[in-house]
Amino acid sequence: MTLAIIDLGTNIFHLRIVKMQADGSFLELFRRSQFIKLAADGIDTIGPEPFQRGLACIQEYAQILLQHRVDQTRAIGTAAMRTASNGPAFIQAVKETAGLDITLIDGDQEAHYIHRGVEQAVQFGADKQLIMDIGGGSVEFIIADLDEVYWAQSFPVGMAVLYRNFHQNDPILPSEIAELRAFLSRQLTSLQAALNQFEVTDLVGTRGTFDVLVAQFSTTKQGPHCSILPIEQLPSFFSKVTQASQVERSMMPEIPADRIDMIVVGMLLIQFVLELTGVPRILVSDFDVKEGVLAEMAQQA
Repeated sequence: MTLAIIDLGTNIFHLRIVKMQADGSFLELFRRSQFIKLAADGIDTIGPEPFQRGLACIQEYAQILLQHRVDQTRAIGTAAMRTASNGPAFIQAVKETAGLDITLIDGDQEAHYIHRGVEQAVQFGADKQLIMDIGGGSVEFIIADLDEVYWAQSFPVGMAVLYRNFHQNDPILPSEIAELRAFLSRQLTSLQAALNQFEVTDLVGTRGTFDVLVAQFSTTKQGPHCSILPIEQLPSFFSKVTQASQVERSMMPEIPADRIDMIVVGMLLIQFVLELTGVPRILVSDFDVKEGVLAEMAQQA
């Protein structure tokens, strides 16, 4: 059976097509990601240009699904479509033009799928780990070990939100960094409370922004789909990126062109969470919400 997941994030629309194997594993047939930036004009409304970019992308994805003769497809919408006033209009336009039904998932559902995806890549043990999934509109945090999810919450502190509210100057000003950190302190109080209740040994990041760190450093592998970052080298890189102008960031080969604008707030967010947790190690999972949804689809097939 051939399965497909379309993950319609605030910044990026992802498509992954896999074939179920006899042993229950997946053989990847196709993968594509396109930067759409639905929140370019603000998280409360999808602007005209992002609206059309998103529609064009999904129409392209619909043709790819036909080419691969996909048996079952799920399309999920997250933060931007949950909060945008014209999110329902976008969902209806996708239905009419591409014939795809988008399922809106809330923050709790998103966290569930993220954990289910990450556990396929990361070797969980008896120690608790903090999973961090950075999106454009929201960031999901999950505290879990091998046997149990102890706490999970979604916060409206995604990259597009932080960028639009705090990165007004180039390079970002110290005063803007201070305002961003104060905002995170206010928003993440329940995360701090959870960390006080549950001691975590690792921070586990999922793809996206964390991939920039993997590209920058020589990493070791915990498994085929999980990298270990050299945490002692991160502070200097955080400083390098956050002090650089957009032109200077564009000359850093480890930063993809579509991430040049928002990477500063992404690094500041990771730095803040690292300080909050005090963990000695960061893992980066190749799997996230998409693989969690695929696992559920396979189970139900």
